[in-house]
Amino acid sequence: MKDFLIIINLLLATTLSLSAQESTTITIHADKGTQKIHKEIYGQFAEHLGSCIYGGLWVGEDSPIPNVNGYRTDVFNALKNLQIPVLRWPGGCFADEYHWMDGIGPRDKRPKMQNNNWGGTIEDNSFGTHEFLNLCEMLGCEPYISGNVGSGTVEELAKWVEYMTSDGDTPMAKLRRQNGRDKAWKVKFLGVGNESWGCGGNMRPEYYSDLYRRYSVYCRNYDGNHLYKIASGASDYDYNWTKVLMENVGHRMNGVSLHYYTVTGWSGSKGSAINFNDDDYYWTLGKCLEIEDVINKHSKIMDEKDPKKQIGLLVDEWGTWWDEEPGTISGHLYQQNSMRDAFVAALTLNVFHKHTDRIRMANIAQVVNVLQSMILTDTKGTGHMVLTPTYHVFDMYKGFMEATYLPMEVKCDTIEVRGDKRTPVRKVPAISTSAAKESDGSIIISLANVSLDKEQTLDINLEGVVANSVSGRILTCKNITDYNDFDNPNVVTPSEFKDAKLKKNLLRVKIPAKSIVVLNVK
Repeated sequence: MKDFLIIINLLLATTLSLSAQESTTITIHADKGTQKIHKEIYGQFAEHLGSCIYGGLWVGEDSPIPNVNGYRTDVFNALKNLQIPVLRWPGGCFADEYHWMDGIGPRDKRPKMQNNNWGGTIEDNSFGTHEFLNLCEMLGCEPYISGNVGSGTVEELAKWVEYMTSDGDTPMAKLRRQNGRDKAWKVKFLGVGNESWGCGGNMRPEYYSDLYRRYSVYCRNYDGNHLYKIASGASDYDYNWTKVLMENVGHRMNGVSLHYYTVTGWSGSKGSAINFNDDDYYWTLGKCLEIEDVINKHSKIMDEKDPKKQIGLLVDEWGTWWDEEPGTISGHLYQQNSMRDAFVAALTLNVFHKHTDRIRMANIAQVVNVLQSMILTDTKGTGHMVLTPTYHVFDMYKGFMEATYLPMEVKCDTIEVRGDKRTPVRKVPAISTSAAKESDGSIIISLANVSLDKEQTLDINLEGVVANSVSGRILTCKNITDYNDFDNPNVVTPSEFKDAKLKKNLLRVKIPAKSIVVLNVK
């Protein structure tokens, strides 16, 4: 009997197809789209954590590594290519210990600080307000400032807003001019604290609500700059936090944040980023897709107080979280990035597209060298850089930014995967897809075949449009554990996709196993 139970448990731990369709069929209603996919959903996150800032974005003007005004040239160009719409800074947990006046003025006179949240690293504050906001200007993206509520004061944050955005004859504007910047920056997004339930102060939602109300009064709009004020929101399944904020803060906030990481657990090992089995892969996809249920439940709570959806839900931290790479500095959260991570990016973005009525921004964690990053740089200082599979997904998906989301129906196989205590069994569609109409009238379609061993033939009906041409790119791999490193930077990289055949408004696509395809139909 014991052996029999062991066999049963082993069977339950594997993946299997629940339902089999004769073929996968997709109907895209190309004439019924109404919701715009906010470009800010493709936002990035740069925290003072590990080598995200120092050695990632910033090396200084005197570095032997090629740079533009202190910013790494290769990293800057890669981010410029992504057309990133918004960049969040300086944290994260770091934000609630960051005192902005330490990061202004002559760099050689700025005080050093210990990064207590992330490995105890000593930082020299050479990357501060001017360096961040100038970078955003150069990239053409909106800055998203996370203010210090946990260890700061109302006065401190109010003066920071004045320093950045006032063009008048005010004390902080004068100080900014003394530090070399005459004209004020435009700063739209302001986070009032970060993870105030945890590293940002270990607060109760009732207490934080009152703090937010106080802080938001003194974070003022100067000289035509209008702040979009974001309350520190919940971690994944904490629906009570959202409920309390909606009741006690309500429309005093423009948006509320939500954090959701695809992790195996918060204690002990989270698993390797590159050494995992097929079951681990399917589990990961099931976990990442659970974000849709989380979004739905938070949105339902928000709808009770905000039926017109005037308050945005901002998933300003999301992505995978694996064990740090062996041999790297503890607390710096440096991890590799495999094709599995690319699938998490693609599937999650497809979910966000469906909820643009409430999701106004998302910021993957993080942009360089930390967690599910776009870019890895050699932390030993050789100047090497590599683009991750996740970077390539964001690059392939650029056309979705500001496009009009198109509703669709999908009939495909379903894969049943093991879950956790909260959700013992998860169901993963074999095909994840999204579609949108771009400003020139073309249709962009994303298709992710999550199956590790089964090619999929897709019949796509484009209702309401007569198409003349189709082109595309594919991101695939030999093994799902494949990744790019400094010695082999192009193991996982996009290539032209040719297996899409168009006949009037009917599209037939053959997509290999473990592949992500983005098509453009005109």
